[in-house]
Amino acid sequence: MKAKEFDQAFESGKDITEFLDLDSATRPKQAQRRVNVDFPIWMIERLDREARRIGVTRQSIIKVWLAERLERQSAAESSGPHEPSPG
Repeated sequence: MKAKEFDQAFESGKDITEFLDLDSATRPKQAQRRVNVDFPIWMIERLDREARRIGVTRQSIIKVWLAERLERQSAAESSGPHEPSPG
């Protein structure tokens, strides 16, 4: 199948999985590495409470919150220097 035909099939909503090599598929920038982090008990308790409240695991909430923080930091860095606020 040519790329143009593949694109047309995808855009029209047809099942294109037979044309994909899913055994060798990767997710760019999604490779994982295990890290160990020690948290104080109060922090774990609050993480667990919030995770239960929204129905996710502790690990999920930590990953989401860290990702949000890193995205905000990245956005702040890319917006350039800011004037210090008068104090």
